[in-house]
Amino acid sequence: MKAGATNRRIALLAAGFLVLLGAALARAAWIQVVKGPEYAAMALRQHRETVIVPAARGTIVDRNGEPLALGRLATTVYANPRQVDDARDLTLAAAKQLDLDPAALYPTLVDRSRGFVYVARKADPRKATNLEALDFAGLGFYPEELRYYPQGPVAAQVLGYAGLDNKGLEGLERSLEGTLAGKPGSQTIVKDPFGRALDVVETKPETPGKSVRLTIDQQIQANAEEVLQETVRRWGARAATAVVMDPYSGAVLAMATAPRFNANRFPTTRADRRRNRAVTDTYEPGSTFKLVTVTAALQDKVVTPRTSFVLAPTIHVADRVIHEAHIRGTERLTVKQIVEQSSNIGTITIAERLGAGRLASWVDRFGFGKRTGIDFPGESAGFALPVDEWSGSTIGTVPIGHGIAVTPVQMARAYSVIANGGVLVRPHLIDRIDGHSVSGARGHRVVSRGVAEQMLSMLRGVVLEGTGTEAAIPGYTVAGKTGTAAKIDPDGTYSTSRYVASFVGLVPATKPRLVIMVMVDEPHGDIYGGVVAAPAFREIARFNLQRLEIPQDAPGTSPTR
Repeated sequence: MKAGATNRRIALLAAGFLVLLGAALARAAWIQVVKGPEYAAMALRQHRETVIVPAARGTIVDRNGEPLALGRLATTVYANPRQVDDARDLTLAAAKQLDLDPAALYPTLVDRSRGFVYVARKADPRKATNLEALDFAGLGFYPEELRYYPQGPVAAQVLGYAGLDNKGLEGLERSLEGTLAGKPGSQTIVKDPFGRALDVVETKPETPGKSVRLTIDQQIQANAEEVLQETVRRWGARAATAVVMDPYSGAVLAMATAPRFNANRFPTTRADRRRNRAVTDTYEPGSTFKLVTVTAALQDKVVTPRTSFVLAPTIHVADRVIHEAHIRGTERLTVKQIVEQSSNIGTITIAERLGAGRLASWVDRFGFGKRTGIDFPGESAGFALPVDEWSGSTIGTVPIGHGIAVTPVQMARAYSVIANGGVLVRPHLIDRIDGHSVSGARGHRVVSRGVAEQMLSMLRGVVLEGTGTEAAIPGYTVAGKTGTAAKIDPDGTYSTSRYVASFVGLVPATKPRLVIMVMVDEPHGDIYGGVVAAPAFREIARFNLQRLEIPQDAPGTSPTR
């Protein structure tokens, strides 16, 4: 009995083992046959990794091909914490090679809940190569582009900035994002069980962005910025702006702002310094706006340059008494003298003869109160009061540049009408994209060539013997207009201490090639456009005339000051 019982136990034990063996074999067969492909794919994925390779961003160059924004080769270093086998040594090595903070890096490398972390974005390729040579497990590298502005501060407010991900954040970099940004590619990398790269098995090439050529001249831009910097320093001003424009095509050769900043330090620069004030900021233009009033009266045949008026030193307009900027007695002045001496009383008298309705129409025809259409983001339309909202005193303020808000580029555009013989053009900054010309909107005539010539002659008188003598340049004829306007204080009244000084000039005046607008915000020590802004115009214009090799039209002449 005992032997039989033992044999039965052995048989049962053997049967049990057979059942277990059968189950194991069945499980193995099920895994291999049924689930095999799925597990094989999982294993493959664990040893393969797809990395997105960003596309190179298009280069921005000036009108002569000088680079203003381009890409520098960089290397991005990343890690898979699940594959990192020595987080401490990797942290110390990466911190040393890439100048990183080990206290910030270490916690990311030991966090095994994450399969991807950045070690360093856009690192120096040489330093990254040194780290790669140490062959740490779980570490990866891929090439990336670092946006770089080789001219530093030159045109920084115009160019804007492309951030860490190479996406435009401001300025032309932002508005041209669709043009400058390419399409990213990818690389599929095979790795060993320790996360070390073995081979690249698949590559999808990236498509680089398109290059852009601007109308900006890098040297003209740099000089304008330097002149403005000195002007701000000399007069203790809050800021200054300049626009240099071809009056025939609307091409902007310079759009400068001071204070300026280095575009490579965009993230640490205050927002108010990054603004392109020539396009975004508005101001009351003061006497430079008298060009619109007088041109309108000439075109509508209300006056001629020889028409004269007996002008008292003050004028009553509705409930206001308006004075001249400088003390004088009652005298007879022609329209030409009114322009040259920048007479407020004379300009208002001309405007009253023209009438509010016609003047408002001419303000609109010159493009004020609406955007110029310049190819730059964030353009302000300025402000021009609709004629049905004019009060009785508006005819005494708008004609002399008060009660209206304009941008510097709008003023440069208005003076281009006189410079080119009567056509309102659209300012633009973009010349070519990937070598192809960018077609701009054609200008349209707003005044006759004859009226433009009359106005140009009177503006020459401003520089020869009027308020703009400081703008004169030896060897060249210059036409232009000064402007001085009080700013509005927080209580809504005109300030007695804060002013805007400006000058808009045309050179050479016999056949203008350039319109140059200078605006200085809140100068101290003197406030007048003829004293503060006209000398800055002169320095900018003198450099530009030499740079563009524009021949003298009045050789042997010297300014009278």
